[in-house]
Amino acid sequence: MPIEGLTIIGETINDSVPSTHQMFEAGDVDGLLELAKMQDERGAAYIDVNVGPRSGEFMADLVKKIQAVTAKPLSIDTPDATIARAGLAAYDPARAGGRKPVLNSISALRAEMFDLYAVRPFMPILLVSEQVVDGQSGPCHTAEQTHEAAKALLALARAKGREIPNNELIFDPGIAPIGTDAEGNLKRLVAAMALIHNDPDFAGVHMSVGLSNFTVMLPSKRADGSPVKGPLESAFLTKTMPLGLDMVIGSVKRKYDRLAPEDPAMRCVEEVLAADGFEAIMRVRDFYA
Repeated sequence: MPIEGLTIIGETINDSVPSTHQMFEAGDVDGLLELAKMQDERGAAYIDVNVGPRSGEFMADLVKKIQAVTAKPLSIDTPDATIARAGLAAYDPARAGGRKPVLNSISALRAEMFDLYAVRPFMPILLVSEQVVDGQSGPCHTAEQTHEAAKALLALARAKGREIPNNELIFDPGIAPIGTDAEGNLKRLVAAMALIHNDPDFAGVHMSVGLSNFTVMLPSKRADGSPVKGPLESAFLTKTMPLGLDMVIGSVKRKYDRLAPEDPAMRCVEEVLAADGFEAIMRVRDFYA
């Protein structure tokens, strides 16, 4: 079960997951529906649905079939407005107890996705790890830039005709693999969360990340046989939940815990935050070695 106060969007029905991609390619819809039911039973509050480059019609049909086997609300996950429109139109709030779907995701360069609110009201995931300068998109390198990007999308979410309330907005400040973080992304992320969390204009908003991305490319076990990924993800949650992180796109198969300061994974995350460049990467290597 998830940590109290943490909402999990089950990540498994995603074309980028190799085993799920095989199901998509084989037309194994029954297998996809079993994934939906499994995530429901294991505590996911939402079920993510990402069909990759397939058609809007495929997305719409899959949304209807998933809603026939679970009462959990769905997260329509695509950068493609046509696919998103089809998924939102097919979504039936009545089958999810009246709850709105999540739309993953809207960025500064995809602000037109807000127009889909007229098709079906949704809770948007707002990507604030990138900014627009002179019409060009680029990554946010500082916490302050991330905060400014969040303020820009907050204003768009409040525009007349939508006026999405704060408690239905989900801000994603962007997470990167800790094992290759020589550029200090974790520092930017943690500081940006603090800025957003302490800004009264953002009172009541949610914050989320794609948690599995944090431990991509790391070994599954330490030299002593103990796990690597779950503890590091738990350490990340322990650090960021007090800063307003209350949702993740993550795995229902992993057991997340709040860790004590002396826990090795917690010490690793703190050491990465205190280090710079390659030294930060070495602290992660020390942890799993």
